[in-house]
Amino acid sequence: MIVAKKKLIKEIMAGLEGRQRVLIVACGSCVTVCLSGGEKQAQELASQLRLAARAVGKELTVDVDCMERQCDREFTSQLTHDPKDYDAVLSIACGVGVGFMSELFPASRVLPGLNTTFYGASTADGVWGEYCHGCGDCVLALTGGVCPIARCSKNLVNGPCGGTTKDGKCEVTAEMDCGWHLIYERMKAAGRLEELRALPVQEPRDWAKDRSSGARRLVHKELTSPEDR
Repeated sequence: MIVAKKKLIKEIMAGLEGRQRVLIVACGSCVTVCLSGGEKQAQELASQLRLAARAVGKELTVDVDCMERQCDREFTSQLTHDPKDYDAVLSIACGVGVGFMSELFPASRVLPGLNTTFYGASTADGVWGEYCHGCGDCVLALTGGVCPIARCSKNLVNGPCGGTTKDGKCEVTAEMDCGWHLIYERMKAAGRLEELRALPVQEPRDWAKDRSSGARRLVHKELTSPEDR
């Protein structure tokens, strides 16, 4: 799932400067699960924005709407308010939702209410950890399911650097596990250390699969019409 956290109220208010009517659009998918962008959080944010406006002698009309997924065109029919009726639309989806809403409603000023952080999983109640970087060139089959791109602070794919501490932590910060220590322990627990020792040297990463080739697309031709490919 995509994990995100709420922007500071002062940052959101700065983006809303000069706006009088605001529509907050929640997303019922990933950001609801990580307790950042669901309908409940939208209602709370609406109250906070009204109070922040009154504190500086202004009135701000804030309405709330919700879509099951802001990254999917078919769910725009769930909107009960028309974005064109507002000075700004504050999306509390991930950055994908903000970008897609901006494309669907080009006449509207669509602003982000969250900071998108990573692809993660729930590791404990109220805790989410990063497990994937979305690099486009997955090596999890070689590393016991531990991603060296997401879990190593230096994105190393051919083993650890010389900065790993004795207790398996990263030199960058004492709280961070060394990604390659995690890989070693995972492979050891699975009885696969010989596979790890036999790994060939990985070629330099093809960054065109990540970011350098521009915005990436996934197209299932059997599901699309020729003009959409």
